[in-house]
Amino acid sequence: MSAPQFIVHDTADTVGVIVVEGIKKGAELDGWVMENDSRIKITALNDIPLGHKIALSPIKDGDTILKYGHDIGKCVVDIETGAHAHVQNIKTKKW
Repeated sequence: MSAPQFIVHDTADTVGVIVVEGIKKGAELDGWVMENDSRIKITALNDIPLGHKIALSPIKDGDTILKYGHDIGKCVVDIETGAHAHVQNIKTKKW
């Protein structure tokens, strides 16, 4: 089995974290879910830098974003499966 391009810690997570350089729009990505040792296949809708997030399923404006099993903020613009999830569409709930 090949090395994953993104990692998901918890099955409840709504985003995965890119763990390789050079993810380009249209790339077929293989993700590893650590909690249950399963794999996920997603097509990248954008170029996504190392360490940034990819949406695992559609996320609606106002939804909570879960990463590593934790609430990391809220979606402020609908995000499609495979899209780059970052400061352009996720904001903190603190302010």
